[in-house]
Amino acid sequence: MTTRILVTFLLFLKINFSFSQSAATYFERIRNDEASLTAFFTQMPKGGDLHHHYNGSIYAESYIDYAISKDYFINKKTIKISEQKPSGDDWARLSELKAEGTLPEYKQKLFQKWSIKDYNHIDYPSDKLFFETFSYFGPVSRAEVDKGLLEIKNRAKKENVSYIETLFAYAPCTINLSDLASSTTALRNYQTTKDTVSCLRLLDSLYTQLQTKGIRECATNVINQPLTKLHNELKIDDSQFTMRYQSYVVRTVEPLDAFKSMVVAFESAAASPLVVGVNIAAPEDNEVALKDYWLHMVMFNYCHSKYPTVKYTLHAGELTLGLVKPEELTWHINAAVYLAGANRIGHGVDIAHEANCYDLLRYMSKQKVAVEINLFSNEFILKVKDDKHPISLYKEFNVPMVICSDDAGVLRTNLTDQFVLLAKRYKHISYENIKKFVFNSIEYSFIKEEAIKKALHADLTQRFTKFEKAILSIQR
Repeated sequence: MTTRILVTFLLFLKINFSFSQSAATYFERIRNDEASLTAFFTQMPKGGDLHHHYNGSIYAESYIDYAISKDYFINKKTIKISEQKPSGDDWARLSELKAEGTLPEYKQKLFQKWSIKDYNHIDYPSDKLFFETFSYFGPVSRAEVDKGLLEIKNRAKKENVSYIETLFAYAPCTINLSDLASSTTALRNYQTTKDTVSCLRLLDSLYTQLQTKGIRECATNVINQPLTKLHNELKIDDSQFTMRYQSYVVRTVEPLDAFKSMVVAFESAAASPLVVGVNIAAPEDNEVALKDYWLHMVMFNYCHSKYPTVKYTLHAGELTLGLVKPEELTWHINAAVYLAGANRIGHGVDIAHEANCYDLLRYMSKQKVAVEINLFSNEFILKVKDDKHPISLYKEFNVPMVICSDDAGVLRTNLTDQFVLLAKRYKHISYENIKKFVFNSIEYSFIKEEAIKKALHADLTQRFTKFEKAILSIQR
């Protein structure tokens, strides 16, 4: 019986290897044909999308439809949206524009403010346009999260994506911190002198005081309970799809507020199986983000000591020469990996500029610190593509990589398109490499339930067998 099982297993491996080789051969044949690549990657199972922002992944059409259905006010000059009419003569209800026949014109303007649609790459800085979209659609971005989550889920399933880990859970915790305000000056002083020991000591004191102010209840009542209820009522998880959430911190606020939000985020992730990790968001080149970057990394280091089981991924190295001073490019990924202890890195574009980058790359490879690669996002926001992008450098040092979409709604793209760009631009990346990236998206996910992770891996294996068999059939 044992011999028979072994023979069957070896035959299974041989057949699946044949399917994989056939898919690889076909892939190389169509490598320079974008339409064929799009068809190929649309059908290919893509595992998980690990660098995914909920509000930036909803397409502008959905936000605009909501604003029209609620008859919001629009400022005809600034194209700002408001639920209530602000003061001034430039505001009109969307229903008024519809009555006068100008609504289509303003819908087009909303598309251009809420996404990169029709951007001509000339009139406005691309990075500024991208990040400003969030403030423009902000008033509606959390209005119908039930429909938003289902939109993301249904689109993912049609695209053969089986898992999404989305940046979603943020708690506007209203705890009063006025009695702790003097700590901001002390934290900034420690940052100036890079006094890690004193900084950690003060953070420990602040953490103790936050606990007495009910910070844990903020995480439970504002994030975990509503999210669990919503997730279950919508039946987000099914046999073909799973979603998990990251809580996050905004890196453009004052240090005390950032630390408060970080503790809430870690509390939430520690207590809920649905909130699987913590992240930090907002432009890395923002004045406050640059000034407090070291401080934020020390805060993550501290929170890890308090919540050792909570995983976190950090937007780090989303910078280029010219966007910031050269010296800023030399240490952000280093600090995220060595000081903060990040489990994954988002973007990592400036790795070639990092001090001792070869040692850093070797360390990331050895410690399995994965990099979330966002090709179109990096092209649009940073103007980094082709061999300016460090994907080949990460590959050379065997750093684990996953291919991600970032903000598909704002960028008017999807995960399939990222794989098309990958195949067209980097000829040395093989089908087997790409397949490995897909399996990495499950292996390096933050899913807490081991049984679910194993099930997703097994399902992905079955999907690839079916896909590769289908590719074999079209070559006959």
